Amino acid sequence: MKRWLKLAAGAAAITLATAGCAGSGGGDDASGAGGGQGSTLTVWLMTGSAPDSMTKALNQEFEAAHPGIKVDYQIQQWNGIQQKLTTALASDTPPDVIEVGNTQTPAFASQGVLTDLSGDAQNLNGAQWLAGLKASGEYEGKTYGVPFYAASREVIYRKDMFEQAGIAKPPASTQEWLDAITKLKAKFGSDKEFQPLYMPGQNWYALLSFIWDNGGDIAKPDGKGFKSTLDSAGAKAGLEFYKQLVEASGTTAPKDNDEANPQQAGIYGGGKVAMFIGVPSEVPTAAETDPGITAKTGAFPIPSENAGKSAPVFLGGSNLVVPVNSKNSDLAKEYLKLLTSTKYMTQVAAAGAVPGASTDVSALSKDPLGAVMAQASQNGRAVPTSPKWGEVESGQNPLKDMLTAYLTGKKNLDQATADANTALDKIIGG
Repeated sequence: MKRWLKLAAGAAAITLATAGCAGSGGGDDASGAGGGQGSTLTVWLMTGSAPDSMTKALNQEFEAAHPGIKVDYQIQQWNGIQQKLTTALASDTPPDVIEVGNTQTPAFASQGVLTDLSGDAQNLNGAQWLAGLKASGEYEGKTYGVPFYAASREVIYRKDMFEQAGIAKPPASTQEWLDAITKLKAKFGSDKEFQPLYMPGQNWYALLSFIWDNGGDIAKPDGKGFKSTLDSAGAKAGLEFYKQLVEASGTTAPKDNDEANPQQAGIYGGGKVAMFIGVPSEVPTAAETDPGITAKTGAFPIPSENAGKSAPVFLGGSNLVVPVNSKNSDLAKEYLKLLTSTKYMTQVAAAGAVPGASTDVSALSKDPLGAVMAQASQNGRAVPTSPKWGEVESGQNPLKDMLTAYLTGKKNLDQATADANTALDKIIGG
């Protein structure tokens, strides 16, 4: 799960895979929607998504409660999964339960290959679904995806550096955040390699928080498509604050690349960075450079301009779906009911993710960084549920282009947002 959590907060990696072999589906011995004696329920989860101990107990409990039913549990690899899912979902014998990325769900729903679960939501613990992830499983007013787990970004920081700079507590507003940057520069600025905040130019997931915090959005529903709103006052304010952070920190991070190029966790591990915006699972990567950095690291939610509140965060993660051609759809729903129960969602939290179908995050809260992520995720949001959103993330991303153009001065605020708005409209506008 730790490996996936690095991707979950982005959720884009799953849309980049274009190769892979088509997989067979639910098996020839499936026997109708309800599943009969000798039926096989085929379940596909992604590698690293759930601890082996959890899935073993889950499958054993399900089989015990359904005599004669065998769970064929298959772990899938991210590489090539897009094509494999496309082929499997279009077949007459697909798997019965499948994990898909939350930004994939609307695309598959639009193709008519997923079961409408709207009427089953409450029986699937719907009252406890994480709001932001729930939204990502919806398409045209119907529910096709059941929240599985999520991750979100937070500000990861060096506690020792904060203490030495006289910062008594983590910032609780954007102004306190800027003040902390000023104090860190005053204390450590004589070291030319020091960066109060490592802030790459294309961290558009962080940009979303700033846009949402200022009352803006990426796009709004418009008929069967979406209308881009990157030229709105709120979106412009979010972009302006991003630039303010970059300039205040004096970061040397590239303005034409994202947090993965170079890997920001490695930069943080070098000991010259006081803060970065990321997910908790990046800290072990930093510890590969400096094993002692884990004990020195803390986290706080991305601050809001409204003191005492945190900014909304993008939720990346996975949903669980039932293919429309499943021969065991009733059994599949029973499996989802068990998987999304508090018993197993607690184990998801213990593995380091925010459970998608439970409000109980006590297991995650035992880890200080996980506790902050759990807190922030309650104010999480999804990207527009456009079937074409994958093209935004895997192609020429208009938000990344907008950031680079504005931060480098190639375009002013109005031009950068207007051009990005036009580019985004061409992808998700209809």
